Amino acid sequence: AGFPLLLGAVDYIATTNPGSPLIAGLLDNDQYTVFAPTDEAFLNLVGAVESLLDPVILAEDGPFAAIDALLGPGTIEAVVSYHVTEGRRAANSVVPRVRYRVIETLLPGATFSVDTDAMITAVGNTANIVSPNISASNGIIHVIDAVILPIDLGL
Repeated sequence: AGFPLLLGAVDYIATTNPGSPLIAGLLDNDQYTVFAPTDEAFLNLVGAVESLLDPVILAEDGPFAAIDALLGPGTIEAVVSYHVTEGRRAANSVVPRVRYRVIETLLPGATFSVDTDAMITAVGNTANIVSPNISASNGIIHVIDAVILPIDLGL
């Protein structure tokens, strides 16, 4: 199972901000844990904000450029960084046995929490870990069912 839209977002960041620390870390093969939204999760987000997006930018440059145009340059990079934490963290070090665990993300100063049912509570919404512990060469992936947002868009 690939993540074409997540990888598309990473490519977009590499193109628009080649000096990004996120991109440098991925290229350096630093170990990361990625909370990877499914393609359906990305499509749901775009669908939720589509009426706000510039149809010309959406058609010509794609959803990532349209979201950056709507919410400001760097929004996609901030959102993707919010899905990544340093180190290789298996589900047992992410999902707590009791209460909740706070996850520090690569977005400076931004955290989200995970409860005992593997539900993520972010600043702007919630998501569920639906497929944990997918090993990758430079870390581990936990598949989630929504794009988690570091800001509240009221969605």
